[in-house]
Amino acid sequence: MPPWQPCARGCRHFRPTRMDEALLAQYRASTYLVCVDRVRWPAIVIEQALPATLQALVGTQPWAFITAWNPGSIRRADEPNQAAQRKLLGELPRNTLSLPAIGIGPDGWYEPSLFVVGPEFAALDALATAFRQNAYLRGRGADHASLYVVRP
Repeated sequence: MPPWQPCARGCRHFRPTRMDEALLAQYRASTYLVCVDRVRWPAIVIEQALPATLQALVGTQPWAFITAWNPGSIRRADEPNQAAQRKLLGELPRNTLSLPAIGIGPDGWYEPSLFVVGPEFAALDALATAFRQNAYLRGRGADHASLYVVRP
């Protein structure tokens, strides 16, 4: 079965299928790096506390590692990905701290991302859904990073 299905209207847009264990394993094995400055790129590890550098920025607030790239985990060209990422950045609530980030899969797949601090989980879930992401990382304060599946 292909990783997509034609949308209900039968047009050329694609609707991703459910995530399987292999795709979940890819998410879990990926490296999630946040650009704090030109030299420091701390890594977020699923089911572990944030690195101290990021904890200092987050305090007790909710945070997320999120992207608009490759909706439904379907690779697409850089131009529409970049446009979607700019739109995501523009839709973040005011007073949101946003740092550039990148997710790198074990097979070389990569997605420029954002590390955002401040929006509540409901707002982050809505953004992930609007940008058709399968999952994203999130947490609150120094709690462990969790992989939140948007599209089971």
